[in-house]
Amino acid sequence: MARFTPHTDNEVSRMLEAIGVDSVASLFTDIPEDLRPRSFDIPPGRTEQEALRIFTGLARKNRTDFVSFLGGGYYDHYIPAAVDAVSSRSEFYTAYTPYQPEASQGTLRAIFEYQTMIAGITGLDFANASLYDGGTALYEAIAMAVRSTNRGRIVIDKGVNPLYRRIVKTYVMNLEVEIIEADLNDISTDKDRITSLLDENSAAVVVQNPNFFGIVEDFEDLFAHAASRGVVSILAFYPLSLGILKTPGEMKADIAVAEGQSLGLPLSFGGPYLGIMSVEKRFVRKMPGRIAGETIDRSGRKAYVLTLQAREQHIRREKAMSNICTNESLCALRAAVYLSLLGKEGFKKTALINLERAEYLKDCLRHIKGLEIKSGRTFNEFTIVLPVPAFDFVKKMLSRGFAAGLPASLYFKDKADHCIVSATEKRTESEIDDFSNAIRTVLS
Repeated sequence: MARFTPHTDNEVSRMLEAIGVDSVASLFTDIPEDLRPRSFDIPPGRTEQEALRIFTGLARKNRTDFVSFLGGGYYDHYIPAAVDAVSSRSEFYTAYTPYQPEASQGTLRAIFEYQTMIAGITGLDFANASLYDGGTALYEAIAMAVRSTNRGRIVIDKGVNPLYRRIVKTYVMNLEVEIIEADLNDISTDKDRITSLLDENSAAVVVQNPNFFGIVEDFEDLFAHAASRGVVSILAFYPLSLGILKTPGEMKADIAVAEGQSLGLPLSFGGPYLGIMSVEKRFVRKMPGRIAGETIDRSGRKAYVLTLQAREQHIRREKAMSNICTNESLCALRAAVYLSLLGKEGFKKTALINLERAEYLKDCLRHIKGLEIKSGRTFNEFTIVLPVPAFDFVKKMLSRGFAAGLPASLYFKDKADHCIVSATEKRTESEIDDFSNAIRTVLS
């Protein structure tokens, strides 16, 4: 008898007869025909060696050897070997949620250190023990604003990552929440337009720095105006950029959220990633997830506990802050290890290297005929305008070994010739030179 398919044909026939259907396929008739499997005729099992050969062949179809200038919210950063070494230790790698704090001191301390670091780099009072990813963290921030203000109108700048905006729209689809998207001024935030949209029904204003097109802004004045109207200010940020850019705390944001992939997490074809959230003190009891705290046990020793757990399992359901239980604590651990390895000066230096590489790339691209660099302050990502459709350009660059950037028309249909490119600390000057020469050839 097979190990994972224990039922004989006779047993299957008896079960089908007992429930009154004539085949396994008939169990799926409620699924629209175009969504059903083409066949339930699964081929015979393979040996381990045969299966490994098949999956290895499939894996080879993925190209991972491109020199990447991609961005759009997820970036090719260098990850020190110590991050893998520490996070793969069995004490961390196999640990489950610390429901029994007295037996989970190592995990709780790692969470506590992570929270402390995130609060430090954002300049806000508290951080939680992480969330699922950047997009869901933004939704949770919006949900906090709605609960705090008893208002249902959200103003979101279109410079916020389109994937995040799509996630938010999906979550609020059946809620009494109205999403108002503020148009951009070309590729920059139109602060006057956003200001005009804020009124007594607005729960929150959401902006991003740098925005999706790479433009760096200062939102302190906008947030001050929002505060005067009782509107919660939410800032989506790029964690590594805070080594040199004005922090959410310095801009007087109420809530800051981010995708933490840039802090020691590999791209991994899209995850798992890390949702970051930090807040002003007045919001701490409305945060989703968990918060670890430091205390003293009855013997006077330092100990770590789960200070707040605003989940259905722990408090009355109607007062629960979130139904998202996954806190991605292993990913948060990687971020904590990464930040501790860099330290304050290393964090700043890494951010500066990113800025320098992007500026060097700009200098190289300025001399290419027919290519325009969009103006504005940027960090390690910026937008170029091409004399050809961006999709065609990217496809030709792939054949030359470069992931050249993200065509903006994936999300902005009126920007077919716009391409968003980034240069992290991993991109050497020689790679940037080769990239520029390849572009010159493609566009000639």
